[in-house]
Amino acid sequence: MKKLKPYIIGCWYSLPVQLLLLHFKRYPVLLVFWFVLFSTVNGGFMHRFGAHMLYLYPEYLGNVNALSLSLVGAAVAIFIMSWNITTFILHAKHIRFLATTTQPFLKYCINNGILPLLFLGFYFIKSFQYDRSQELLSYTEILLLAGGFFTGFAISIALGFTYFFGADKTLYRFMSPIVKQELQRHKNKFEIANPKRNRDLIRVDWYLSATLKLRRPRSVKHYTGALIDRIFKQHHLVALFSILIAFLSLIVTGFFLDNIYFQLPAAASITVFFAILIAVAGAFAYFLESWSLLFLLVLFLGFNFLYQKNILDARNKAYGISYNNKQTHPVYNRKNLNQTANGNAVQSDSLAFINILNTWKKKQGLEKPEFFIACVSGGGTRAAAFTVNVLSQLDSITAGAFSRKTFLVTGASGGMMGAAWYRELILKNNTPIIDKEVIKKYTDDISGDLLNPIFTSLVARDLLAPPQRFTYENNQYIKDRGYAFEEKLNSNTHGWLNKSIRDYKQAEDSAIVPRLIFNAVITRDGRKLVIGTRPSRFMMHSLHSNQNDTGADIDAIDFMSFFCNQQPGNLRLLSALRMNATFPYILPNVWLPTNPVVDVMDAGFRDNTGVESGLKFLYYFKDWLKENCSKVVLVQISDKVAGGWDNPYESNSIADLFTKPALLTQTNLFRFQEYGQLNQLEWFHHIYGNSFNRVLFTYRPNNKDAAASLSFHLTQREKKDLKLSLMNTENSNAFNKVQLLLK
Repeated sequence: MKKLKPYIIGCWYSLPVQLLLLHFKRYPVLLVFWFVLFSTVNGGFMHRFGAHMLYLYPEYLGNVNALSLSLVGAAVAIFIMSWNITTFILHAKHIRFLATTTQPFLKYCINNGILPLLFLGFYFIKSFQYDRSQELLSYTEILLLAGGFFTGFAISIALGFTYFFGADKTLYRFMSPIVKQELQRHKNKFEIANPKRNRDLIRVDWYLSATLKLRRPRSVKHYTGALIDRIFKQHHLVALFSILIAFLSLIVTGFFLDNIYFQLPAAASITVFFAILIAVAGAFAYFLESWSLLFLLVLFLGFNFLYQKNILDARNKAYGISYNNKQTHPVYNRKNLNQTANGNAVQSDSLAFINILNTWKKKQGLEKPEFFIACVSGGGTRAAAFTVNVLSQLDSITAGAFSRKTFLVTGASGGMMGAAWYRELILKNNTPIIDKEVIKKYTDDISGDLLNPIFTSLVARDLLAPPQRFTYENNQYIKDRGYAFEEKLNSNTHGWLNKSIRDYKQAEDSAIVPRLIFNAVITRDGRKLVIGTRPSRFMMHSLHSNQNDTGADIDAIDFMSFFCNQQPGNLRLLSALRMNATFPYILPNVWLPTNPVVDVMDAGFRDNTGVESGLKFLYYFKDWLKENCSKVVLVQISDKVAGGWDNPYESNSIADLFTKPALLTQTNLFRFQEYGQLNQLEWFHHIYGNSFNRVLFTYRPNNKDAAASLSFHLTQREKKDLKLSLMNTENSNAFNKVQLLLK
């Protein structure tokens, strides 16, 4: 033990170890960025939204290859350089001996390499595991991707140090005569007059040189504090200029984001953004010191004032409808909502729907046909893919009868994306019977990545670049991550969904394709926004209420009638899908032209299955359905196993005592909805008797610990798992049940 003691002491008082401890001691807030990166790559931070995929399998120009990994590698190198630059500026006064060496920044980076090396090793291990288990890649493919990352990383590091080496030479030529002059002028004076001031602020017995050799630090007692500060400040200016270049590059990327070549992998944009944030945080700490918090507070109040005065207005809007004339904006209050859904209006809308139902019945060619309604659940891209798979299989086994007999499809989020895409395929092919190989390609289209452009736009456009505008239906809107989402979805679906909702009115009224009802939740009070091609004010009343009851309150808003003065038919279908699928924080809430202004978000917060809307429709037209249909069949397509047995809320941490009350509702939100809807379904069995049937299709992963993520990205393994789940025992029985009902 005595023999080991000198080595332990030597390691402890080495510059690499002392710098690591200094980070924790002096500026732990800067370590938050490292924590987020480690947690994201490990699958902890924002795992539910697929953030880890952005790093482990980054996409560029629609592909994941050595080029996309090289861009992420370059961004990681920029982050590491920013980390070194910022901490070099902050900690320089504690390691004054570096000022007396050549290339002090290079030596600092080498000795400050513990965290960067740990991250790179951790990243390569997690990438290898992910590529093998999730993307099913071969060792050769993984090696090529790793080579791409290392190439981008190495090039970026080389360019960075080339810049600093050139700057060091310039500084050396500039500062050398000044140093000599200062040393001659203050020879022996400073050391005697200020012996304590020249004492090292941290103990360093050795450090790594530029050639990775062990060196003992030189004494700086014969240097004045002012001289050392001047030397470091010159290096600081050089370092800050490099951060400014990174900041400008992101702004340029935001300006040209519509060009596919500027749509960098989201992991690259996020990492460069973190690099800038580290520099900004360091600048606050360096220049403002204890005034940093006060400055941030004043900055926040300033931006808040500009926002309240509508000088800054970065709110996302629904593309297609008009926000211009504020005098025509409907008043959002109880009186106006009740007036919108008055008895005459509800009767007018319901009579129009009965005419459409009669048209649908004539097309069936039967005296009492089976009436189908489909409810599709939210769940990101996995729900979209699963919905397309189920709908296409139903048409395949019924020779297209399922789509012909389905009058209405409603639901939330990804499920409605899949339903809208499948309906478009029926219109394009003029038949619900589509070849299996063709439908496989179309399923891959709707399963295409949407996560990457959202995060890239969030960093490069929403947070940094000045607002840019575009025109749709003669109205101007701001480009943000909501716009990026729609454009990417439009690209994935070949531009076929780039229509206004009014473009589907004739096909729906003629019963050529099923009618779609989109939903969203108004954050102000939890009411539902119901979006369709024609007014449906009967959907505004709750399931058991009577519109003649003055005490009954409205629980939904009919989009077409409430915004009749804002050109509601011009609403872009892609915007309706986005409003239906607005994940919190991932996509921006959509603000509506009301007085006062309200905004909407994901339909799943109110009804993730679509069952509430579906049952409301069935209840309102129950008399017509009983008289004209032999069966009423509710087909429910869900991306979650019923009952919540697979993922119960449980914790073995003491922190659960504090977090459980806050997280309980969020975790069990969908289960609360399910329990209430099961009671409603039981009630409908009493209303319709044996003519009411429910068929449930559920995505059940083959490995419950490796289910497809709830995000806008799917891995190859997840796509394969979704297809396998289609034919498990439960879903096979459900397909058989539909066939029996149609017979």
